[in-house]
Amino acid sequence: MLSRFLLLSLVTLLLTACGGGDSAQPSPPPPVTYEYLSVGQPQALVSASPPQEPSTMIMGGGAADVDSAFQWMIERSGVKPGTGGRFVVLRAVRPEVEEYGPYVYYSNNQKATTGPAQSGWVGGAAMGLTSVETLIIPDRAAANDPFVNQVLARAQAVFISGGDQANYIRYWKNTALHTTLNQLMANNVPIGGTSAGLAVLGQFDFSALNDSVSSAEALADPYNTFMTLDPDPLSLSGGFLTPGSFKNAILDSHFDERNRMGRLMTFVSRLVAPVGTSGCAGGILAAGTSPINGARAVGVSEQAALLVEGDGQRKPYTARRAVNPDLVMAGAIYFVRPLQAATTCQPGKPLTAYSMEISKLDDDQVFNLSDWTGLPTYTIDVVDGVLSREPY
Repeated sequence: MLSRFLLLSLVTLLLTACGGGDSAQPSPPPPVTYEYLSVGQPQALVSASPPQEPSTMIMGGGAADVDSAFQWMIERSGVKPGTGGRFVVLRAVRPEVEEYGPYVYYSNNQKATTGPAQSGWVGGAAMGLTSVETLIIPDRAAANDPFVNQVLARAQAVFISGGDQANYIRYWKNTALHTTLNQLMANNVPIGGTSAGLAVLGQFDFSALNDSVSSAEALADPYNTFMTLDPDPLSLSGGFLTPGSFKNAILDSHFDERNRMGRLMTFVSRLVAPVGTSGCAGGILAAGTSPINGARAVGVSEQAALLVEGDGQRKPYTARRAVNPDLVMAGAIYFVRPLQAATTCQPGKPLTAYSMEISKLDDDQVFNLSDWTGLPTYTIDVVDGVLSREPY
């Protein structure tokens, strides 16, 4: 009897060690990796009326954010004094100093919550916000966390910070966070982004999965290892975030300072499907002026923002520039589309693409994103990886 007891005990211990049998213990849940920061009163009641049409803001990055662009997002969200409202900031990496919460919420460096905002402050509390909440989401587990999505789902406006867009594609795409963001956009909640946050707001994205790419590198070889696009392979579905105003478009930031016109022309050329001996392998759109399937691109310079409103149906998508008024040299915004498919677009060979049409927005004019009109145009050719003239 003793030997049978010992044998049974040994079998039980082995089953337990191997995870078999009734005595196996469930795996502990993964550790919480997100961080949550807030300014104001996140639990305050909110009575803001939902907006009736979409609003999208893209900012080019740089040393200073555009105060009026955030103010515009708050106004478009339906938040007013007395209604309350939650402004949610998303990022993948925690900054050394949490700048967006105080910057958006307060009116000055004395933490005023009333009165007009001083330069360098948004004054969201005076406009009606009751909180600015920041979610730091560094992996897919955090992006699927119920608390993260509960905070995000309550937002009246959402802003995606700068950083590395590869993190947003790797960690956020096809998660619960992705679903929540799509639902917010479907409900016309304003969404904005700067730098990397801008990069993920086109239907097609430069995903930077293998690091960044310079204009010279892109023009010299449109398929070099750094030229990673999302979705991959290119498709009309399966991307990350797609505001209706940026259908068929790819976006880029830090435009003037980092000389990115060449790489944006290469990005948009890659979107154009082969036609005969022209076009780029893997492309799925058309060259030319079609608002249905024409490839498009938008480049935003530093310390400038593009404010887009309309629903594309009852009202066209229209865009205007916003800058801080005290800037001596304010950045421009460029709208680019290929009027012809690239004639040379192959791995290992320099790009040749004729008739790249450019519209430059550097004042208070309004650009129609639905039919791509409202500004003078000029064209540039790319021949053997070299632009035919100064593009800016």
